[in-house]
Amino acid sequence: MIHSKNLIERTAEFITANPWKIIFVMIGLVAACASGIIKLDFKSDYRVFFSDDNPQLQAFNSIQETYNKSDNVLFVIESADGEIFSKSTLQAIIELTDLAWQIPYASRVDSITNFQHTVSDGDDLIVANLVSDTRSLSDTALKSIKQTAVNEPLLVDRLISKNGHVSGVNVTVQLPQESALEAIEVTQAARDIVKKIDSQHPHLSLHLTGIVMMNNAFIESALNDNATLAPLMLLIVIIALVLCVKSFSATLSVIFLIFCSIAAALGLFGWQGHYLTLASAPAPIIIMTMAVADCVHFLVAMLHDLSKGLDKKTAIKNSFIVNFQPIVLTSLTTAIGFLSLNFSDAPPYRDLGNVVAMGVFAALLLSLTFLPALMTLLPVKIKLTAGDRNSIMKFLAHFVIRHRTPLLWINASLAIILSSFSYFNELNDELLKYFDESIEFRQATKFLNENMGGIYTIEFVLDAQSEGGINEPDFLANADRFVAWLKTQSETIHVNTITDTFKRLNRSMHQDDPAFYRLPGERNLAAQYLLMYEMSLPYGLDLNDQVDIAKSATRIIATTENLSSSQMLDFENRAKYWLGKNLSSLKYEIASPGLMFSHIGKRNIASMVIGTLLALSFISVILIVAFRSLRLGLLSLAPNLMPAGIAFGLWGLIDGQINLGLSIVVGMTLGIVVDDTVHFISKYRRARLEKNLGREDAVEYAFSTVGNAMWITTAVLVSGFIVLSFSDFTMNANMGLLTAITITTALWIDLLFLPPLLLFCDKK
Repeated sequence: MIHSKNLIERTAEFITANPWKIIFVMIGLVAACASGIIKLDFKSDYRVFFSDDNPQLQAFNSIQETYNKSDNVLFVIESADGEIFSKSTLQAIIELTDLAWQIPYASRVDSITNFQHTVSDGDDLIVANLVSDTRSLSDTALKSIKQTAVNEPLLVDRLISKNGHVSGVNVTVQLPQESALEAIEVTQAARDIVKKIDSQHPHLSLHLTGIVMMNNAFIESALNDNATLAPLMLLIVIIALVLCVKSFSATLSVIFLIFCSIAAALGLFGWQGHYLTLASAPAPIIIMTMAVADCVHFLVAMLHDLSKGLDKKTAIKNSFIVNFQPIVLTSLTTAIGFLSLNFSDAPPYRDLGNVVAMGVFAALLLSLTFLPALMTLLPVKIKLTAGDRNSIMKFLAHFVIRHRTPLLWINASLAIILSSFSYFNELNDELLKYFDESIEFRQATKFLNENMGGIYTIEFVLDAQSEGGINEPDFLANADRFVAWLKTQSETIHVNTITDTFKRLNRSMHQDDPAFYRLPGERNLAAQYLLMYEMSLPYGLDLNDQVDIAKSATRIIATTENLSSSQMLDFENRAKYWLGKNLSSLKYEIASPGLMFSHIGKRNIASMVIGTLLALSFISVILIVAFRSLRLGLLSLAPNLMPAGIAFGLWGLIDGQINLGLSIVVGMTLGIVVDDTVHFISKYRRARLEKNLGREDAVEYAFSTVGNAMWITTAVLVSGFIVLSFSDFTMNANMGLLTAITITTALWIDLLFLPPLLLFCDKK
C-alpha cells in the first residue's frame, strides 16, 4: 500500500514538473487514434440491427434472394375531392407511374393504372393495363374501372382503398447496399417526383412511405441529432462547468479533453473497420458526459484546496493523489457496464458499448495526465466560495446522520415498492414508433395505415418441393386454404397471393363468367394459364415477386395492422400452429422486418440479463479488492442495483413499453451509477483508515469532500441523457430518458440511503 501510494505521488510530481512533455505526448497519441475517423462509414439499413447469424434475418434474406426484394418507396395519393377514379387523378397516376421508373435502382413499379387486367376475347386471353389513356374515358368507363379495381383482391388495401378515395404507386428498388447514400439518392428522386406532381396536379396530396423511406429516416434522424443535440449538450456542459467550477481555464481544459476523448474513441473505432448506425451515433454525446465526470471530481478537489490558500502545484498533486483510485475505479466500472452491451443481440448496441468504453478509457488517461498538466500551465483564479457550498453538504450530512434509521427503512421500502411497478412493463417493438411524430416517414405511414393497408407485413413461403409443383391442384388448394385462414385473422388487412391470379385467369379463360372464379382443377391447365399470363406481362411486372423460377414455391405476403412485439409473435405462432396442423406435408418459411424486431427485442433482454449479471460480478470483485473489504464491496451492491429497479418501476407507471433500446439500459447504467458510490465509499474509507475518524465523522467527511462533485457530475450526466431524450429516433430518446431517471435515482440513493447503510453496517 505504501509503495503504490508513493508511486502515485511520484506520478503526480512528474506530471506537474513536466507539463509540456505530457501535453505533447498526449496530443500526439490522440492525433494518431483520431486519424481513423476518416475510415468511419454510416449505415442506415434496418438490417444493421441484426447479426449475420440471426435466424430471422437468415430466413428473410433467403426469401429476398429467391423473390424480388421488398425494399420499396410507396407514393400514397390523396385527392382533394376524395375521388381517385376521375380523369385528372388517373392521368396523374399514369404520369407518376412513368416517372417512378426513373428512380435509381427501381426494378418494378405497381399502380392501379398499370395493373395487368385480364379479359377474354373468344379463346384468347388479353392482358393489358387497367388504364392506358384517360382522354377518351366516359363516365361509364370510369365507373367500370373503379368497379374492377375495388373488387380486385390484389389491389384493395394494397394500391387502392376499399372506397376508392386513396391510391398508391409502389416502387420496388434493388439497393446494392454498399452505402447509406443509396437511400438518400432514392429519397431525393422520390421527393423531386412529388414536387413535380404537386405542381402539375395541385388537387392531389402525396405522402412518401416504404422501407427505403424508413432507412432514410434513420439517416436524417442521425444527422439532425448530431447537428442539434451534440451542440446543445456541449452548451449545457459549458454552462454547468462555469456555474459550478467558476474557472474559465478549468472549463476550457475540460472542453478540450472532451473533444480529445471523442476523437480518440471514434478514430479507434474507425481503425477497426467498423461503421456507425443510428443506434451507435449517440456515442459522442455519451462520451461527453462520461468525460466530464472524471474531470469534475479532479477539479473540485483541486479548487477546494486552492480556496484554502494552497499553491497550485500542491493542490493539483493533492487532488491527483486523493482522486486517483476513485477515478480509475469509476472509469473501469463504467467501461465494464458499457462493455456488457457486447452481450446484446443487436450489433449497433455492441458498437455503442465498445465506442463509449474506448471513450471512457481515453477520458481516464487524459484526466490523469493531460488535465493536471494543462492546469499546471494555465492560470487559475478562484474565489472563496467553496465554504458556502460545503455548508450545504455539511447540513445534509448532519440531517442524514441524525435521521439515519428512518431514512434507511423509508428509502428501502420506497425502493421495493417502486421497483414492483416494473411488472407493468411489456416488451413492444414497433417500427413506426421508432420515429418521432414529426418525422415525414411516420406521418405518411400513419396516413397509409388509417386509409389503405400499411407497411407491416409477414411473408410466408410455401414450398411444393418439386419443379412446377405450384401448378398442382392439391398445392393450390392448400395454399388457398391458408390464404383464407390469413384473411379471417383480425390483424390481417391484405393478402397478396398467386392463388388470386389463378382464379382471375380461370375466370377470364371462361368468358369472364363469375362462376369460374376458382382455382383450375388440372395441373396442365394451371401451368398453361400461368405461361400465357407471364408471356403477356410487360417488362418489370413479372411474377418473380410471388413465385420462384422453378415454379416450385410461392410467396404469400400478409399486410397487417400495426402490431406490438407480443401481438406479432402471437400471430406468427398461430400461423405456425395452423400450418403444422393442416399442411404438415409442406415445407414453409416465415419472415419479415417486423418479425425480426419482435424476436430480437425478446432475445436481447435475455442476453442482456446474462451480460448485466456478469458485469455486476466483475464490478463487485473489483470493488471488494479495491476497498480491501468484503463488507464494503457487498454493501455497494445495494445502491448500485436499486436505481435500475426503481427506474424501471417508474417507467412502468410512465410508459410501460420496453423496446430494443431500453433493454440495454440496466447494463449501460450499472457502470455509471457505481461512480458516485465508489467516490463516496472511497472518501468514507479514507476517513476511517487514514484519518482514524468515527463512523459519523467519516460520513460527514465524505459529504464535505465529494458531495459537491457528486451532484455536479450527476447534473451533467442527467443533462446529457435528457438532451438525448429529444432525439427524433424514439429508441434513443427513450433510452436517454430512462437512463436520466436511473442516474437521478442513483444520486438520491447515494446521498440518502448509502450513508445510513454504512452507519448501520459498519460497526467496527
